[in-house]
Amino acid sequence: MHLHILGICGTFMGGIAAIAKTAGHRVTGCDANVYPPMSDQLEAQGIALTEGYDPAQLARVAKGADAFVVGNAVTRGNPLMEAILGGGLPYTSGPQWLFENVLAGKWVLAVAGTHGKTTTTSMLAWILEHAGLAPGFLIGGVPQDFGISARLTDSAFFVLEADEYDTAFFDKRSKFVHYRPRTAILNNLEYDHADIFADVAAIETQFHHLVRTVPASGRLVVNAGEASLARVLARGCWSEVEHFGDAARAPAEGRPPRSWWIGDDGSVTHDGAAQGALRWPATSPQLGRHNRLNALAALVAARHAGVPVAAGLAALAEFHGTKRRLEVRGTAGGVTVYDDFAHHPTAIATTVEGLRRAVGRARILAVLEPRSNTMKLGAMKDALPGSLADADVTFCYAAKLGWDAKAALAPLGAKAAVHEDLDTLVDAIVADARAGDHVLVMSNGGFGGIHGKLLARLGARQ
Repeated sequence: MHLHILGICGTFMGGIAAIAKTAGHRVTGCDANVYPPMSDQLEAQGIALTEGYDPAQLARVAKGADAFVVGNAVTRGNPLMEAILGGGLPYTSGPQWLFENVLAGKWVLAVAGTHGKTTTTSMLAWILEHAGLAPGFLIGGVPQDFGISARLTDSAFFVLEADEYDTAFFDKRSKFVHYRPRTAILNNLEYDHADIFADVAAIETQFHHLVRTVPASGRLVVNAGEASLARVLARGCWSEVEHFGDAARAPAEGRPPRSWWIGDDGSVTHDGAAQGALRWPATSPQLGRHNRLNALAALVAARHAGVPVAAGLAALAEFHGTKRRLEVRGTAGGVTVYDDFAHHPTAIATTVEGLRRAVGRARILAVLEPRSNTMKLGAMKDALPGSLADADVTFCYAAKLGWDAKAALAPLGAKAAVHEDLDTLVDAIVADARAGDHVLVMSNGGFGGIHGKLLARLGARQ
């Protein structure tokens, strides 16, 4: 079968392409911007890429395609999509194609939540890999221990990052309702995606729809500290449920049955019985409370698939993290530069907190690009000062924002600086940075290659 994928350079659609290629399909694709690293990965697999959405590609690279797989970045008015619709050509969404051609018949382990999906999915895939189960997976990032974001295997198990964002312009359900998991992690639930959800209740409805797809013999692994998830389960639950949480914040009495807890020291208990302790590799970037909870969720989900907790803990002791999650990009002039995907105030706060625990009193220079659709709309701007309070200095890149970043960050006073020009921003950071500092760059995009620019300038200054 020949598949032509629209929006192929996105992480999810690029993963679909890699999986389809492994399955023996002929795969081509296009995107508005064909850019690395995904473009390099796809071309290395022999997948032909076309820049842009010119309908002329229907007569060339996409000629005779059996199906067009459409990413959710593609909208009505897109010239290629209009030609596909006008010609009555067959099309489907990425999630629908994935279920029908890959997931059907497999034991799907899905990781849902506002935060931590990529890291938790990576941990879960690694635990199953370490146990010899060789799972297939599709992750919204690149786990360091695999070096790829997606793969297809003969295993009965498939681990999947389950996103609540909408499926396609013609299917406004959340992606995850297509996956029909047997094991589902509900990691957390906050308001996000202001471009498609009116409020947190609308997101809870989508999570409720996900819960409806899990069989009675399946299992939900649910964060016990999230009132929003309790509301989701209260709307109906037909599966086994195991709760997990932070032992320091657990109720003294009345803990849910079948519950798992992790302490600040990494100790894991199940219904009061000790299960072992979480120990990261010495070089691991998995810092902070949120990553302990991510790990605990992965351990409990892997146990449902038959991996004992002790084996899961042994796997996590060799887990080296995921690219763009507190990833050290380099050190120059005594200044360490990190790359992190955080773009929601809660994720920003937990990332800064984790780094603070690691570096102690050393200075943290937080560099933020509010790039997501939600951030661009300004829906989270009032929460930003609080999320950045633990940084010593904050630099914000405010190009093309629809709100006043200076006003939003005013509560930080002299600790915040806002710039609308990237080169000026780099100049300001380099001028402020000194040996021993930690520069934490946070964005869900490439940020104009700022990491390399900072390292080059800091090195030249030295």
